[in-house]
Amino acid sequence: MIKKIFIGLLIIVVAIQFVRPQKNISTRQSTNDIAAHFNVPDSVLTILKRSCYDCHSNNTVYPWYYTIQPVAWWMADHVNTGKKEVNFSEFASYTPKRQRHKLHEVIDQIKKDEMPMDSYLWIHHDARLSDEQKNQVVVWADSLKRFIEVKNNLPPETEDD
Repeated sequence: MIKKIFIGLLIIVVAIQFVRPQKNISTRQSTNDIAAHFNVPDSVLTILKRSCYDCHSNNTVYPWYYTIQPVAWWMADHVNTGKKEVNFSEFASYTPKRQRHKLHEVIDQIKKDEMPMDSYLWIHHDARLSDEQKNQVVVWADSLKRFIEVKNNLPPETEDD
């Protein structure tokens, strides 16, 4: 009985290796990329690419363990969820109000140490943000948020927005 269960589980594990989610890889920079439309200092862009873009852009750098199921499914879900929250590759396609709100969320998530996620940092130690890097991103995002408000005659965002 135990042998049959083991063989059944082994067959399932082998079979799921052939069911792969679509990869999030773009061959070119999107025309809607945040850096193509807004001032993103090189230091901030470097931080964003290292610590945010895997889940919040159209181009994920996949580690070796992505080839193992069900890890790839789990990662694909994280990437899809991250892109729904904010996609820096498509940021310019958002309405000004949504851009402002997403920048507000970026600031809030970084200040609360909720991004990058702990589960991402377990493997990607280099994505961990120092206090100085957090401050750089927060100051930049706040400045861009205010620029968007002024440019589009939006009132300052409140907690209700």
